[in-house]
Amino acid sequence: MPTKTNDYKRAYIWQLPIRIFHWVNALAITGLVATGFIIGDPPGIISNKEASGQFWFGYIREIHFICAYLLVAVMILRIYFAFKGNKYASWRVFFPFKKNGFKRMWHVIKYDIFLQNEQSSDSPVGAVGHNSVAAVSYLVMFFMALIMIATGFAMYKPNSTWFLPKMFGWVVNLVGGDLNVRMIHHFTTWTFILFAVVHVYLVFFHDWLEGFGETSAMVSGYKFVPTERVKNEEIELSEIKTINQDSLETKDVS
Repeated sequence: MPTKTNDYKRAYIWQLPIRIFHWVNALAITGLVATGFIIGDPPGIISNKEASGQFWFGYIREIHFICAYLLVAVMILRIYFAFKGNKYASWRVFFPFKKNGFKRMWHVIKYDIFLQNEQSSDSPVGAVGHNSVAAVSYLVMFFMALIMIATGFAMYKPNSTWFLPKMFGWVVNLVGGDLNVRMIHHFTTWTFILFAVVHVYLVFFHDWLEGFGETSAMVSGYKFVPTERVKNEEIELSEIKTINQDSLETKDVS
């Protein structure tokens, strides 16, 4: 009796800009969190140096601001690439809010918490790029990043002469004062920490269980994906394009 073997395809998923954005984001967020906690609760360092010779806290703030501007720059470039990148980088993958998308999300959640195997009688087609849960979590973190940027620049505004921080002065009045701005900035930071912990765990979890090269893919850009998944995804995309074309033709006629 012949043994059934899986047929895998080496697929190019993550383009070079996406991989650069990912690692620059990781570096910027790590720097922001580390320096942010020091700025929020600075240690009392006793030294016999002159005050003019001690500028360590200034360097901490400088690193924090550099990381913040890096994060903003990467976000802007990532939005641009959401319209110019390949289908795995497209903005469409971050909105899996259709019936099949919710079914996939529920399947991924049950799989990640060991309630279901990857293959079951009613399992939907697995993702080639981001799975549905990852896509939604990235969308949520995008809005968290907007909150961080708005509150961060609002706090920086009184000491800045540049136009960008000054654009966020209205945030203080919106949330009811400087203290509320700091509290929102602080608690939103913890969502990034929680996200990073879960993100790293799930990347290694999927890499270990599936063996698709989930971790190395963010370096090389390639994943090993079952050929059936790639074919099914191409069929789904073809159907979506057909539906969109039909809708446009209907509008033109009307």
